[in-house]
Amino acid sequence: MTTTFETQRAALADVVAIPVTPFTEDGTVDTATYRALLRRLLDGGVTTLTPNGNTGEFYALAPEERKLVTETTVEEAGDRANILVGVGHDVPTAVASARHARELGVRMVMVHQPVHPYVSQGGWVDYHRAIAEAVPELGVVPYIRNARLSGARLAELADACPNVIGVKYSVPDAAHFAAFARDAGLERFVWVAGLAEPYAPSYFSAGATGFTSGLVNVAPAVSRNMLESLRSGDYPAAMKVWEQIRRFEELRAANGSANNVTVVKEGLAALGLCRRDVRPPSKPLPESERAEVAALVAGWSI
Repeated sequence: MTTTFETQRAALADVVAIPVTPFTEDGTVDTATYRALLRRLLDGGVTTLTPNGNTGEFYALAPEERKLVTETTVEEAGDRANILVGVGHDVPTAVASARHARELGVRMVMVHQPVHPYVSQGGWVDYHRAIAEAVPELGVVPYIRNARLSGARLAELADACPNVIGVKYSVPDAAHFAAFARDAGLERFVWVAGLAEPYAPSYFSAGATGFTSGLVNVAPAVSRNMLESLRSGDYPAAMKVWEQIRRFEELRAANGSANNVTVVKEGLAALGLCRRDVRPPSKPLPESERAEVAALVAGWSI
């Protein structure tokens, strides 16, 4: 296995799809439907998948379910996609998940933002360093949602762990992102716009080369269209896509992103691709709001 991470870096400079985790009527992970949704993404041109991301309801899955999702993704994707497995929780749990991914042949992990009421900047470095050092062969991608974290701290982490190769940056402030990326080292990392299509144009203008997407579950072609426009520097074309998906993403972001996953699954349900079920603390859309989502997705070329 190479230690230069060129393949992994290239995989991050793309649409980084976050697959949903569908559930059966009795509430278990629906692996057959999950495989079908993965095939749809792959057939739609998606080449980078993040199982166990937030759109996959990472925090609502039991440990064995997270393993199942990882294993199913690796089996179904084969050599058609690069896999970036989401890991997190306490350090031993995150390390065990990363090692499990490594055993399956996965070459990258994304480390979810630490869920803790008291996160110091030095502690943030220590947390990620413990995980990255446990799997030096894997490319490591911190998921940054903390606006107080400085770019210098990310650089400190990468000095200790050269396998930290990219960043999923999810602070909703393009100017802050531009400064953070330059303080950390713009060329040192692959910068992924972690707030998906709504923020991708502004973040690309400041140095991002990839973006995450939950919407891609519903409309792979729409997400690919935005990426190709951004890659070519055609911002007017990218903004046409932005306008196309604006309302869908507004529904996802409303009320502190309470329906972030719910709206994606509702879109898939409207297309007959999976059940709309989500796990608490998420909740399905009320009947009165389902028709709007169905109308939105019906108008897309998917």
